Amino acid sequence: MHARQMLTTHPHVRGSANDALITCIEECFDCAQTCVTCADACLGEPDVADLVQCIRLNQDCSDVCAAAGAVATRRSGSNEGVIRAMLEACQTACSLCAEECERHAGSHDHCRICAAECRACEEACRKALQSLRN
Repeated sequence: MHARQMLTTHPHVRGSANDALITCIEECFDCAQTCVTCADACLGEPDVADLVQCIRLNQDCSDVCAAAGAVATRRSGSNEGVIRAMLEACQTACSLCAEECERHAGSHDHCRICAAECRACEEACRKALQSLRN
């Protein structure tokens, strides 16, 4: 992703980038894509009825991650309160999705991969939130 490249060229940022926030933006978009793929893979499984909650949480997590990534990308203004709220929501969505995917990880590799990505995004959100409080 080109988040760092783009953000450091923004006239309000003036080359000074928040590394934790940039990592979080990238993780948010990666997690959104991973969750879309996991939901679609779940739909292809023979035990799809057992994966309904997983699919729902994948979809929710994907939407929340994409929105959080977009809002955090527009950090140039004074909207840190909104960014914090979005990252907190993303952290929660990732935690819930990871927990559900972990339940299916032994049977479905896509759930194992998704759970790991959700945990990585959850951690990236936590670090970004800490960096905004400093």
